[in-house]
Amino acid sequence: MPKTPVIGIADTMFARADMGSLAEQTIRREAPQAIIYRVTVPGIKDLPVACKRLLEARKCHIVVALGMPGKMPIDQQCAHEASLGIQWAQLMTNKHVLEVFVHEGEGKNDQDLAEVMRNRTIKHAVNAVKLLTDPGWLRERAGTGQRQGRANARPLKL
Repeated sequence: MPKTPVIGIADTMFARADMGSLAEQTIRREAPQAIIYRVTVPGIKDLPVACKRLLEARKCHIVVALGMPGKMPIDQQCAHEASLGIQWAQLMTNKHVLEVFVHEGEGKNDQDLAEVMRNRTIKHAVNAVKLLTDPGWLRERAGTGQRQGRANARPLKL
């Protein structure tokens, strides 16, 4: 557990809302002592290298990667490719990158889409802080149906 968490935020210009600023505000509220580095790139396929640079050059302990794939099939393919790149960045650095993608087709309308973006961004920003500062917090919630973006699912009894 680092004394002073160093958290990276990588976001995109393609997103229809400023998810990066919301993540930054949330992290500052949850971990005022954290050092935050933020980089904005054009689109989601630029996120993997941005994340890797934050982890290696800026020595971030974790990165929150925020992006918004469009509705078209090519956008979904690009999101998948970006996701694979983010996974590689994690494996190459042995550090977490929390992928926060909100697909444009997820919303019933603009208001609903904005709520999904808000909910998912805040919850993942909190998760990033907790992974670094209080991993037991996440373990306490294991198997409880926690969701980012929509209401939590009901847990099942085993």
